Amino acid sequence: MNTIYEDGTYLQNHPTWHEEDSPWKAKQIAKIIKRNNLNPLTICEIGCGAGEILNSLQTEFSDKTSFYGYEISTNAFEICNSKSNKKLHFFLKDLLNEKEAIFDLVMAIDVFEHVEEYFGFLRKLKEKGKYKLFHIPLDLSVQTVLRSSPILKDRLLYGHIHYFTKETALATLKDTGYEVLDYFYTCPCLELQNRGGWKSSLLNVPRKLLFSINQDLAVRILGRFSLLVLAK
Repeated sequence: MNTIYEDGTYLQNHPTWHEEDSPWKAKQIAKIIKRNNLNPLTICEIGCGAGEILNSLQTEFSDKTSFYGYEISTNAFEICNSKSNKKLHFFLKDLLNEKEAIFDLVMAIDVFEHVEEYFGFLRKLKEKGKYKLFHIPLDLSVQTVLRSSPILKDRLLYGHIHYFTKETALATLKDTGYEVLDYFYTCPCLELQNRGGWKSSLLNVPRKLLFSINQDLAVRILGRFSLLVLAK
């Protein structure tokens, strides 16, 4: 599956490499960091794609914080590397193979659902920083299982090969040696324009209403949420 990120297939399907969602994701990341009173001086993102999350995060932290992005796709690296500056650095390398690369905070934002051997990936990533931050799509819900087409669509369009609920996502992190410190749900389909098709848009009204009453129930039944997790 990794070849779709290197042979141009993913770039053809997503020419911006999801750059348009990145400022919103950066806001969620800054929120969880600040509410846990963390002050990282080095922040790294593995699988940084277009690099816009890191670029956006620069405005959320002081000039003392430096940012590092690692990407294995040459297509994505061409996009992100153009954003380099004195605080923001990009590398066309696999972070997990860089022995000396250790950071205060390491982020994997919408990453390990794409990785075939994700248990091994998570165990290696754990050594790369004191704190770790994950954004994990929760593809499994009552409505996606009943319909099945959303899961297959995401598999073909986004390259998701593993599917999680909140419970299995957190259990996976604990099974690979992480201590979960904090988490909350995110839902781009409720906060960003033009997300998903018309069927997803129709569900946004009951999704938003149910989420205001019972978050876990809304996520479990209607889906299209992700989980942002801070761990160490």
